[in-house]
Amino acid sequence: MSTRALPPVVDPDTWRSELDALRAREKAATRELDAIAAQRRRLPMVEMPEYVLDGEHGPVRLAEVFDGAAQLIVYNHMFAPGQQWQCPGCTAYTSQFTRLEFLANYDARFVIVTQGPIEEALDYKRRVGNTMTWYSTAESTFGTDVGAPPGGGFAVNVFLRDGQTVYRTWHTSGRGTEQLSHTFALVDVLPYGRQEQWQDSPEGWPQSPTYSRWDSSQAIAERYGPRD
Repeated sequence: MSTRALPPVVDPDTWRSELDALRAREKAATRELDAIAAQRRRLPMVEMPEYVLDGEHGPVRLAEVFDGAAQLIVYNHMFAPGQQWQCPGCTAYTSQFTRLEFLANYDARFVIVTQGPIEEALDYKRRVGNTMTWYSTAESTFGTDVGAPPGGGFAVNVFLRDGQTVYRTWHTSGRGTEQLSHTFALVDVLPYGRQEQWQDSPEGWPQSPTYSRWDSSQAIAERYGPRD
């Protein structure tokens, strides 16, 4: 007999009824997300200065980071210069994105910008097996101006380019970045969910401290990093 906490077992008709009730809420949430996305498309924007970032091949203007696309998603990665291992949350988050070529169909690009010096940033990128394009804002106020200052947190920013002029159209941070993630979406449909103490779960469900099930940066490097 299992000692694990389990959902109640019911007949198929009862299960379908309960699922239908949940589905109504899920559909309502989907429609609300559609409405939010519609509002996002109607946001005004703000013109950006002509920042210069450091790339793998030297300095690049912000407009050049688009690589010819009209739209740009930037993940601002937390970084502590001189440290071997960086934020495990940022490292895990960005490790999800391995196939981004489809964004070209939408005239868009997705890159990482970090406060770390470019050589350190590129070394870390290789160490953890990240495949995205990285840029450094260590010599620019860009990170600070878009909500990701040195020693500060992470963020997602979206930009639109018109010729050589760049505009900032959207920003989020904290749990707002989850909407770009597939990891939490996958875990949230599991019966036990994220198994973190803050979640509203039935009595007896496995729960542990927040972040305790997240991979460390070292584990990510072992899994995805370069092979000798």
